Amino acid sequence: FVSLAQAQGLSALWNRQGEGGMGVLPALDLVIAMPISWLPLVADYARHGKSGGSALRGTWLGYALANMWCYSLGVLVALTLPSTALVQALLLAQGGLIALSLILIDEVDNAYGDTYSGAVSAHSLLPRWSIRRWGLAVAALCTGLALVLPMHSLEPFLLLLSSVFVPLFGVILGRLAFGADAGALLTQAGKAHAAPIAIWLAGVAFYHLVPTFAPALGSALPTLALSFALAWATRRRGA
Repeated sequence: FVSLAQAQGLSALWNRQGEGGMGVLPALDLVIAMPISWLPLVADYARHGKSGGSALRGTWLGYALANMWCYSLGVLVALTLPSTALVQALLLAQGGLIALSLILIDEVDNAYGDTYSGAVSAHSLLPRWSIRRWGLAVAALCTGLALVLPMHSLEPFLLLLSSVFVPLFGVILGRLAFGADAGALLTQAGKAHAAPIAIWLAGVAFYHLVPTFAPALGSALPTLALSFALAWATRRRGA
């Protein structure tokens, strides 16, 4: 049930692939966009782990298994139902209304998770406000935006999220790669550092430029590789 959005996206990708309109790597951009949009929330919860190893194992197993399960269900739905009639087909199926009701219930806790993640991030920028106060403000703001913004076009929104988070995590991984002491880096970190911010913003621009000069390569993997390499090359040695 929770793979409805993935099923819609994969069904559209399947049709476009059959028409010769999308290659494997550009299609992979959409597959990457869904889970990477949840990585900040994953980090918000993983930071409460008792040890780095247990947090890594629990996060990896839970996140990987859940995504493989949801996308497997999405593939099965995409192979058996036309993309243009996905919701209608579910409604006509036995128990379809119950399935859609469960999807609606499931999205309630997703909204809570998004609000919590946004509140944690905003709290780091303005600690004078508590996470609770930030959560109420984020919930009110997002409810207002949901009333006025178009919600029927999922693909461009997912790609926009991916263009922000892919280079961001490329920078983070590049700074922490090959034996860097994450704890020491955090204790020495200031409020902002110009070089990684510049690399991140350049990565966002690069993500959107890649389809114009190399559409067959996709955007996510080249952007991740570039931001990782630049972040690793510009980090201070011995830090």
